[in-house]
This record gives sequence, C-alpha cells and structure tokens, in this order.
Amino acid sequence: MSALCGHDDYDTGQGELLFQVDLLRGIFGNPFRPAEFAPEWRTSTAVALAREMYDTRDFSAMPILADALQDAGCDSADILTHCRDPQPVHVRGCWVVDLVLGKG
Repeated sequence: MSALCGHDDYDTGQGELLFQVDLLRGIFGNPFRPAEFAPEWRTSTAVALAREMYDTRDFSAMPILADALQDAGCDSADILTHCRDPQPVHVRGCWVVDLVLGKG
C-alpha cells in the first residue's frame, strides 16, 4: 500500500491506520480549517472534469481540475494543493470534487 498513498509506514503495524487517516482526509478535508469555495469557481470546465471523475472513479485528472479552478480564480492553497498532490487517495466523495459538484 505504500505506493498507493506515499507512506512507507504502511508496511509496518501502523499501515492500516495511516491508510484510513489518508482516506478520511481525502473525503472530509481538514475539519479544523474548512476550505472556502466560491461559486464562480464552478465553471463548466471544472464541473465537467469533476463529474467525469465522480462518475468513472478515475481521479487522474485532479491536476487538470486544479488548473481549471485556478483559471476560474481559485486561490485556495488547500484546494489546489489537494488536487495537485500525487500522494493522496482520491475516491468518490473527495471533498474537492464534491465542492465543485455542489455536494459539499
């Protein structure tokens, strides 16, 4: 699992716990510092990318979504970093995808 989420500790006794923490962060973000999402960032391009990822469960376009959001004026470091980080587990329910689709 270390290749999946970027933690070498997954091969140790703490592996399952680290995986679960990464999974929860991918779904809920940081509950102590929720990201603000401006409606104008919800462009047709961003929504189309998010919808495709949500429907197919293929999140390889997350960096492209970051570019689309940035082009729309998004300057949220939390959102852009989450989209561009190659290490996190992205699943249906990803907090950024949900925000773009108006689910969050």
